[in-house]
Amino acid sequence: MTSRKFLGISAFASLSFGLMGGCSDSSVDANTAEVLGQGGIEAGTQSLCGDLISLFDETSNTTYCFDANNQLQYFVDAAGNTTNATIGDATQTTPSGDPSIENPSPDIPATNVCVDPVDGTVAINTVISSADGSTYMYDANCNKIILTQPTAGTPSTDTNPIEGTDTPASSTSVAENPVGAASSSSTGIAVSSGSYESASNGNSPTITYATSGATLTNDNGCVTVNGGEVEITCAGEYEFSGSYKGADAQIRVNSPKADSGVYLNLRGLTLENTADAPIYVQQASKTFVVAKSETVNTLSDGSTRTKAHTYVNNSGVTKTDTTNAAIYSKDDMTFKGTGTLNVTGNYNNGIQSSNDLRFRGETIINVTAKNNGIKGKGLVDVEKGNITITATSGDGIKSDECTVNGSDTTITEGKGIVSIKGGSINIIKAGDDGIQAFNYVMISDSVSVPSIKVNSTGKGIVSENHVYINGGENTITSGDDGVHSNLNIDFNGGFTTITAKGNDGVHADSTLRITNGTVYVKDSYEGLEAWYITISGGVTDVYGSDDGWNAAGGNDGSGNSTQTGGNNWGNRPGGFGGGMGGMGSSSGHLTVTGGVHYVKTGSGDTDGIDSNGELTISGGVVVVECQISGGMGGSFDSDGTATLTTKTLLGFSKSKSEAGTSYNVSFNTNGYYGNSSIAFKPTTSGSYIQGTSQVSTISNINSYSKNVTFPNGSTVYYN
Repeated sequence: MTSRKFLGISAFASLSFGLMGGCSDSSVDANTAEVLGQGGIEAGTQSLCGDLISLFDETSNTTYCFDANNQLQYFVDAAGNTTNATIGDATQTTPSGDPSIENPSPDIPATNVCVDPVDGTVAINTVISSADGSTYMYDANCNKIILTQPTAGTPSTDTNPIEGTDTPASSTSVAENPVGAASSSSTGIAVSSGSYESASNGNSPTITYATSGATLTNDNGCVTVNGGEVEITCAGEYEFSGSYKGADAQIRVNSPKADSGVYLNLRGLTLENTADAPIYVQQASKTFVVAKSETVNTLSDGSTRTKAHTYVNNSGVTKTDTTNAAIYSKDDMTFKGTGTLNVTGNYNNGIQSSNDLRFRGETIINVTAKNNGIKGKGLVDVEKGNITITATSGDGIKSDECTVNGSDTTITEGKGIVSIKGGSINIIKAGDDGIQAFNYVMISDSVSVPSIKVNSTGKGIVSENHVYINGGENTITSGDDGVHSNLNIDFNGGFTTITAKGNDGVHADSTLRITNGTVYVKDSYEGLEAWYITISGGVTDVYGSDDGWNAAGGNDGSGNSTQTGGNNWGNRPGGFGGGMGGMGSSSGHLTVTGGVHYVKTGSGDTDGIDSNGELTISGGVVVVECQISGGMGGSFDSDGTATLTTKTLLGFSKSKSEAGTSYNVSFNTNGYYGNSSIAFKPTTSGSYIQGTSQVSTISNINSYSKNVTFPNGSTVYYN
């Protein structure tokens, strides 16, 4: 169920007090409890309330007990006396079963409503939400109790404790009612569609670090402080600020998974642990790290580990952990906020979760790590944020959960995934791969158009199984393959620029499909390589110092023998699970049915478009410049059947092409060449042009109805 710490100020019987809820399990309906939590009411259960929802007045030591419809049922004072709040019944049963407790209020109104000067007639003992964002209720004597103050603050998206929305716990509004109308719905407090950046109102547990360690105010009974070590043992929102350095500089979360999320609100926190991780989550339902607006927060860990942590997990199993990152979590973790978070992983990784990592706020996150920058074993999911990563010897972003069966590894469904739906990611340096996932990498424009920059010693974007590039503005500079999969790669959108000098621009051990988007391989050994290459749309602009496109069986390594960097994914026979990548190098299949494509090769024994098996180009616009200077091949080469039927096809080379029809036409860089269907100005000189009909010099390009300018600046004209 959902549990929240109360964030408002309350007044009852002319006395002001703060309401703080307890932390425990409850059988109250989860949806109702979560709505209550958004309105500032603690949705936990005190033992005095049984299974009801409780509010605790720490000033008078009084516990107020509500049912699932927000109706106040009774309250228990400091002496343990229970007072019934139900109309018209002077003897009610208490949680202990005593039916004889008298209601001491002799002036209970004859009706169950009170008249509010603003909202009109409202029900007693029912939570009401006003148009200004405040919440209140009337007791049996029509005394108005203010539960939360009017909403204040500036627009933001970083204060909501409920994943997937942007509304803070301290803001509420009238549900489906006009401004000023009464609301006495028993279904709870509706959440405003707006979003706010709220300052702490002083009622959340607040931990302030200084030279001497941590100081706690507003203790909710769930925080233990020992020098610089802070342990949190139940759900709620916790405020952190100040600066501290030491071997005990740690925020440790050990909250039952039955609880709702733990929110670590960072409001200008610098925490440097010299021997361990500054943030360590042993267990929790979810942990949220929130960098609050206009704050800079800095976390770093020690370069060695001198501590081992032993604890009993939610399943009753004793575990011993050594933290492996500066921010280290055994359970799900989400990053939110509009502030700045600087993370330095001196020991190993920067940010790591044994389960899922999610990035949901417009947070500026700078990660520097000895090994991997960000690792979510089950999932790394980025929707928002501005993330910069420097990973000295490991991967920039990594998700590697899989199932091990003896010597074989297989996919774990729904795990081992990197999903990027928006935001900005700049991997300044990856000592190995830029972005790596065992199951799949998915880049899409789901939330916004993501901007991704990768500079890696190893592969740029890599998966054991599948890579989907469906969107994004992606720029990859890699020492190994730019985009690699041991199985399949799909380009369905986006604009991807690849520089993979000395290795493949795009390499799939099984199938490479391009249906949409732009693929620009500025430099590579072989531009596109896969067993099957199937292209039905999009724009490609490829330069390969060897072959431009190569449909050839065989796993990674079929190109340059001097590859550097990269992990062993793709460097073993058999591809994924012994799959199609192990079919050998004797055949391949290449089919083009649509799109607009430009291919250029270096000099030597090079091929523009090469298939070790069948080659079919039946549609699309295809221009090849092959600088062959020896050997056999040319613009189009096939070891099997070659069928080139599209009218919008041209190949420029210094010798005849192995496949297609070659016309003896001398060409240079000063003019356009082609036929009535296509025209192009080459960037090289030679003696042969391939086409599906006679080619010659073109004097008027205005006769063509269409044109596409490739990323390299060349333009093709066609009808």
